Amino acid sequence: MSKMIEVFVPDIGDFDDVEVIELLVSEGDTINVEDSLITVESDKATMEIPSSHAGVVAKVKVAVGERVAEGSLVILLDAEGVVTEAAPVEEKSEPAPEPVVEKAVPEKKLAPVSAKKPSPTINIDHENFKKAHASPSVRKFARELGVDLTKVKGTGNSSRVLKENVQDFVKQALKEPASGGTSLGVAPMPDIDFSQWGEVETKKLSKINILTGKFLHRNWVNIPHVTQFDEADITELEAFRKKSNVEYADKGIKVTMLSFMMKAVVAALKEFPRFNSSLDVTGESLIQKNYYHIGIAVATPDGLVVPVIRDVDKKSLGDLAGELREVSMKARDKKLKPSEMQGGCFTISSLGGIGGTSFTPIVNAPEVAILGVSRSKMAPVWNGSDFDARLMCPLALSYDHRVIDGAQGAAFTAYLSKMLADVRYLLM
Repeated sequence: MSKMIEVFVPDIGDFDDVEVIELLVSEGDTINVEDSLITVESDKATMEIPSSHAGVVAKVKVAVGERVAEGSLVILLDAEGVVTEAAPVEEKSEPAPEPVVEKAVPEKKLAPVSAKKPSPTINIDHENFKKAHASPSVRKFARELGVDLTKVKGTGNSSRVLKENVQDFVKQALKEPASGGTSLGVAPMPDIDFSQWGEVETKKLSKINILTGKFLHRNWVNIPHVTQFDEADITELEAFRKKSNVEYADKGIKVTMLSFMMKAVVAALKEFPRFNSSLDVTGESLIQKNYYHIGIAVATPDGLVVPVIRDVDKKSLGDLAGELREVSMKARDKKLKPSEMQGGCFTISSLGGIGGTSFTPIVNAPEVAILGVSRSKMAPVWNGSDFDARLMCPLALSYDHRVIDGAQGAAFTAYLSKMLADVRYLLM
């Protein structure tokens, strides 16, 4: 005679009238005490309801979507847990007696998971999870690790998923980058069918777009960014640049403002060598660089690339102007070599030729800082007794706050502005 036990929802704290979002057992499953039976969800958190007894699940008395509270019947459990062949009976034997049903009084505070602690399986496809071929103990183990059993290949009898299969799956996942979401535990963006609202057209991103997107995303989530804004008075510098280009026009020399900016940046890097460094892989040491290779962000029809101008400190303004033209043409013609985009110490992203008042550039790791330059404009500047019309250049310095603090960031842009305000400083 089977001994049937009713298993109820125990005292689960401040969870009351909550929704069942997952069935963790099926009829015929053999379970132990404390094995999870269902997952419920309130407006604050999710938790799993454990079994107070061991045995074979005879009947599941709740369904996904139903609401339960303390004392709600969850399952009928065959406490004998042994399936035997029925013994032959005589023709005139008495009808078999009804199974004895023993009500299990729910114990207090049986739930092993705090009601305030979110379930690690909150982003798992629960509908498919419960169909996985695995024992309740393996299911519980997988849920604790946040592993979707539908993605695990079982090596047991009839491809049953074993505990070691779950462990191997986790080890492999730790070696591979996640295909969706981030390492911060943020869920991936939903896949939306935009055609439901109107006509759409899908265009494939270029390889440069895809690689740049992944690179910038990695930098943004791994580096604590701070951006320092400032302005540089480049009135005299611009007048000098125009005059020089007129005088050297017969030699084919045409110097852009970016050439001066590169020289000023090198001067600032020498004054503040912490900006000319990189964190080592442990994050505990700085690698100081004694060379000055400046990356220049170049927009191309296929996306953004950053060629590197080497040894800027050793080159004249004319040399830099010629090299800038050359790398810009190679970038747009897709002729840049990988080696020409490596080894940078600091990057300049100039949008002055396009427009805008300011922007926040993303640090080009493994560098620790990047300078954004916006379009210059005439502005009234107080000289102590009156307003003068001055050509002001907006600067935006983004930096890695693990390496550089706010005072250093402000000092760097102030020094850079000083270099740009008087070209004679660049000769010292």
